[in-house]
Amino acid sequence: MNLSAHEPLGCLRRLARRISAVVAECNYAQRRMVELATAPDRYLFNPDAPPATYEEFLYRTSGVLRHEPSARARTRSRAFR
Repeated sequence: MNLSAHEPLGCLRRLARRISAVVAECNYAQRRMVELATAPDRYLFNPDAPPATYEEFLYRTSGVLRHEPSARARTRSRAFR
């Protein structure tokens, strides 16, 4: 069996995986930039200070909150890296 005939197919698969990884990384970066740009803490004078009132706490948490993947999804994605 000639293995050189299967080499271009493997090369195309690796290229497709790399392109897919780049697109996924760009998608994540774009989503994260929007989250950071629209976060209410960005517009405060002292964003590292804890909220002084309950109303301020509600205001700070009113923005888009980052979704954390489940433990199963985290271990599944770790297996491919």
